[in-house]
Amino acid sequence: MLSPEIVDRPPSKSNDRRFAIFRVAAKKSFAPMLFATVMFVQMASSAEGQQAGVLEKPNIVFILADDLGLGDLSYHARHIQKRKPIFETPNIDALAESGLWFTDGHSATALCAPTRYAVMSGNNNYRSYAPPGVWSSFAPSAFKPGEVTLGSVVRDAGYYTGFIGKWHLGGDFHIPGSQAIYRGAKSGDLIGKVELSRWAGSGPKDCGFDYDFTTPCGIQGPLYLLYENEQWFPLEKDSKIVHLTERNAINPKDVSDKGTGPGDSNWDTRKIGDLLSSKAVEFIRIGAEKDEPFFLYYCSPMVHVPHCPPDTFDGHKIKGSTPSHHLDMVVELDLQVKRIVDALKASGEFDNTLIVFSSDNGGLTDGPAAKSHGYAPGGGWSGSKNRPLEGGHRVPTFAVWPGHIKPGTTDELAVNQDMVATFAALVGTKIPKGQALDSNNLLPLLTGKGSFHPREFWVNQAGANQELMLRKMPWKLVIQSDFKRSKYEPKALYHLKHDPRESKDLINNPEFKEVVDQLFAEYMDILNSGRPTVPSP
Repeated sequence: MLSPEIVDRPPSKSNDRRFAIFRVAAKKSFAPMLFATVMFVQMASSAEGQQAGVLEKPNIVFILADDLGLGDLSYHARHIQKRKPIFETPNIDALAESGLWFTDGHSATALCAPTRYAVMSGNNNYRSYAPPGVWSSFAPSAFKPGEVTLGSVVRDAGYYTGFIGKWHLGGDFHIPGSQAIYRGAKSGDLIGKVELSRWAGSGPKDCGFDYDFTTPCGIQGPLYLLYENEQWFPLEKDSKIVHLTERNAINPKDVSDKGTGPGDSNWDTRKIGDLLSSKAVEFIRIGAEKDEPFFLYYCSPMVHVPHCPPDTFDGHKIKGSTPSHHLDMVVELDLQVKRIVDALKASGEFDNTLIVFSSDNGGLTDGPAAKSHGYAPGGGWSGSKNRPLEGGHRVPTFAVWPGHIKPGTTDELAVNQDMVATFAALVGTKIPKGQALDSNNLLPLLTGKGSFHPREFWVNQAGANQELMLRKMPWKLVIQSDFKRSKYEPKALYHLKHDPRESKDLINNPEFKEVVDQLFAEYMDILNSGRPTVPSP
């Protein structure tokens, strides 16, 4: 059951990775997505190739954790906060120590779905049809025909690409007996109302991934199913698609506050991390055997609720190994990362792989761990997931590439939506004008070759309370909006250099009225003009 049925492509005409190709991404007959045609040049002569300092294109592994805050990693506690950690994450720590750690690293937003859109598109979320970023499993895709994506800019450079893990970006499923797309309720008893045995489109395949093993909304439901290459993946031989409730679930806690919904009759959240990381290992093994380089985008659903730790993982105790089940799941995530790193080393590809690690938003509050051990999700920063404060979007961020990225730390601002431009520069893709407008190329910063252009300002957003943020150091303005983005009003002002914990709101201080007015006017100009928010090369 663990061997992925990976769809192969015709072999490359040349085994020499130095030469890129001219290619248009394939599209399925039922999928409306068409990627922009992109011209490539020899990496040896391209500016991007010179920045990377290599003739061969490296493999790429991008790991995006779920709800992982700075307070969740012992590396951050020990090396940044200079304190003893509450528990250990030795495998992520070892990886971080061999790479470049961003002390000013961020998720694109403070909430899951909008960040995943920004990471995939390289755009700020206000460029999508749903700025708050609420995409249920059956919502229309936010990606427009012709848009480049994280997957397409790499696949169109001749890479073998794979997506594994949490999607949370909508999708197309047919109404049974019809070619019409279901757009109804996202939870409840949908058996017979939605054709759930396969995707009809708007999934990873349509965003540039040759292979996918996908959980449409992670582990939190209300869709408790897995798909491999757009086909339902039964967890056991006797699996059936049922209306999963607390009454018929193997583990009632699996049915989260997102509600009941269609699910595999053998769904067990405690086994999902093992399955996903096993698929990642197999993808790496198969990718390493190919003539072309590979790209793995691994979106672990850990450490999102429900927190259902397995007893053990690869012989290591998980359940009960930390002060809370929430932090137990961080330990499992650490071991998932170990599997991926071990697979790269076993295949001989570790030294030829760029690994990037990030999270979709800040960490979760944890009452028991906070009360007994002083746990704080922001790792010294105020706030947590869903909040506009720094702890809502400052996340563990680092990059590893042996021999090319010097280990250490940097204070330069980096956002995980920067990966579209960074990967494009690495592999030699030219992003068409008007695409990935808010993705900054970090490659010169990573390798020390070429000219890095830091952001002069940064626009992001929080979560359910519809707060928006403009950072222009040393200032950070929080703006209150509504779900429809029909009104905007300054809400809070912080001086991040003097008050990094954001404990002093200066919004009502008349001394700073001019600052508030200037920042608010600049934010509205950015929004209304649609101009890029990254510096020009």
